[in-house]
Amino acid sequence: MVNDDSLGEQIQREFPAARVVKALNTMNCQVMVDPARVPGDHDVLLAGDDEAAKREVTGLLEGFGWPASAIHDLGGIGSARGLESYLPLWLSLMGALGTGDFNIHVVR
Repeated sequence: MVNDDSLGEQIQREFPAARVVKALNTMNCQVMVDPARVPGDHDVLLAGDDEAAKREVTGLLEGFGWPASAIHDLGGIGSARGLESYLPLWLSLMGALGTGDFNIHVVR
């Protein structure tokens, strides 16, 4: 079966008292800490079982410059599966664009 587990879930299972939050999986490290590096609207996604930990991570993200409207909570740590699965697409995009300075934006 594909996509039936994630590193985030594995860490949470191995260390049940840990406050695991998966985030920042859709961008390179430069964009993580400087969202203005990518012009226009784009988003950051997070997942985890500990609501207080997610609030702390949200505060850290806002400190990096992410507006609250760009931070999307996907729910429990099981959502880390999708975040971790994004890597192959990210690598393909980086190769096609010739740069890692890009990100995604959720449009509704």
